[in-house]
Amino acid sequence: MRIHLARPDITSAEIESVVEVLRSPNLSLGPKLAEFEEAFARYLGRRRAVAVNSGTSGLFLGLRALGVAEGDEVITTPFTFVASATSIMMTGARPAFVDVDPTSLNIDPARIEAAITPRTKAILPVEVFGDPTGFDRIAEMAARHGLPILEDSCEALGSTLHGKKAGTFGTLSVFAFYPNKQITTGEGGMIVTDDDHLADLCVSLRNQGRTAGAGWLAHERLGYNFRLSDINCALGLAQLARLEEIVARRREVASWYLDLLAGDDRLIVPTEQEGCFTSWFVFVVRLTDGFTLEQRDAVLGALTDQKIQVGNYFPPVHLQPFIAEAYGHQPGDFSHAEAAAQRTIALPFHTQLTQDDVAFVAGTLRAFLDTGSG
Repeated sequence: MRIHLARPDITSAEIESVVEVLRSPNLSLGPKLAEFEEAFARYLGRRRAVAVNSGTSGLFLGLRALGVAEGDEVITTPFTFVASATSIMMTGARPAFVDVDPTSLNIDPARIEAAITPRTKAILPVEVFGDPTGFDRIAEMAARHGLPILEDSCEALGSTLHGKKAGTFGTLSVFAFYPNKQITTGEGGMIVTDDDHLADLCVSLRNQGRTAGAGWLAHERLGYNFRLSDINCALGLAQLARLEEIVARRREVASWYLDLLAGDDRLIVPTEQEGCFTSWFVFVVRLTDGFTLEQRDAVLGALTDQKIQVGNYFPPVHLQPFIAEAYGHQPGDFSHAEAAAQRTIALPFHTQLTQDDVAFVAGTLRAFLDTGSG
C-alpha cells in the first residue's frame, strides 16, 4: 500500500522505555503495571484503573464483575466492532441491540428505554469513532432505572462531552490500545471505575482468580490470564505522556480531510457534535442515501487499486452470520445502523499522514465519484 489505513505513533521515548524494562528482571507484574494504572486513572480523574491484555478482555471482565450471566440481557449497539457484542455473549448473556442515531451513529438514547426488560442487567454503549454524543443522556436514563453502564470507550481516549471525559460516564469504562488507537501498548486495554469492589474483582479475574495477600497457587474464584506485561505497560506510559500531542496531530489530519471533503454533496463527513471535543479514532465518510452497497464497494475497490488502504467500518454486528443465527436477526431489524453500514468508507487516518497524502486520498475519492462509476 502507498497509504496505509492506520499506523502507530512510536518515537525514541517509547523504544527507550521498553528497552529499560527488557534490561530489568521485571517483565510482568512489575512496577510498570502499577505506574501505568495509576497514571491512567489520574488522567481520567477516576479512582482505579486495571490494565488487561485487550479491550475485549476488559469488556468481558467488566461484565463479569457486574454479575452478568446466562439468562441476562445487556443493551448495546449493532453498529460497532464485534467485541462489544461478543463480550456479552461470552458471559452467556444476550446482546439486546438498539438502533443508532443516524447522525452520530452512537446508540440512540431515545430508543434505549423501550428495550429495557426484567432481564436487563446493564447497558453497554459505545463511543463510536471517538464520539461521546448522547452519553450524558444515557447516564441519566440508566440512573433512573438503576442500571449500571459498562462504557465502551475503546475508540475515544481523549474525547470529551461538555468537558466530561470519555471513560467517566460508566460504572465501569473500558479502553483499548491496539496499534490503530490513539495510544498503543501493542495489544492491551484498561478498565476504569470509581468502585473499589469492582476494581478488586477485575484485578482478581485478570490474574487467574488470585486475591491480594494470597499465595501464587491460591485461587479464590474462576479467573483468566488477561494480564498486561510490564513491557506493554512501559510502552503505554510513554504513549500516555504524549497523548495531548497525538490527539492534536490527529485532529489536524481530520481538519485537512474536512477542508477537502465537507463541500461534496455526495458525501456525509463526520463532524463534531455540539459540546463535543473529538479525539478522532478513524475518519469515516459515508456516501449519501442515493448510493448502494455495491457502489460503495466499488469505491473501496477503486481506492485500493490506487494503493490506498481503506475499510468498511462497521458491518452491522447483528448480521454477522453467527450472531444472526444465534438470535434470529434479519436485514431490516435496525434500519439506521444497516443504512449507515452500507455506505461507510474509512479513509487512511494516522499521525504520519502528510497534507499531500490527504489531498491524494481525497482527490482520488472525488475523482472516482466524478466518473459516475461510483
